[in-house]
Amino acid sequence: MTMIKCYSDLIYIPTFEERYEYLRLDGIVGNQTFGFDRYLNQMLYATKEWRSCRHEVIIRDNGCDLGVEGHEIYGKILIHHMNPVSKQDILNKDPKVFDPEYLIVTSFNTHNAVHYGDVNLLTMKTVERSINDTRLW
Repeated sequence: MTMIKCYSDLIYIPTFEERYEYLRLDGIVGNQTFGFDRYLNQMLYATKEWRSCRHEVIIRDNGCDLGVEGHEIYGKILIHHMNPVSKQDILNKDPKVFDPEYLIVTSFNTHNAVHYGDVNLLTMKTVERSINDTRLW
């Protein structure tokens, strides 16, 4: 049985790395969610309802990758469905497609890392250095 992932659970996970592990899907590079019906999700992302929902999620997450403060996204912001969306979900206009409870802000690299399980795609936060700092990187 597949676990339904949601924002209400995600916000209790403190670190970026742990949130990534919670969301990771381990898909196969090149496998498309919609195959030849990919046009459906492209049509979805052009709707007024999606744009409004997207805006709400970006504000809620302060434009931070996986909603983690300190991981601000300065490039293109993607909205990730925490639970895979099917062709039928879009055709049936399933409310969960637009429900912020099942959506999270991601960067392009994080989005791909979540889908393909490749931690090397993640952009890790840089370590702040100071005078007389003796910590190793």
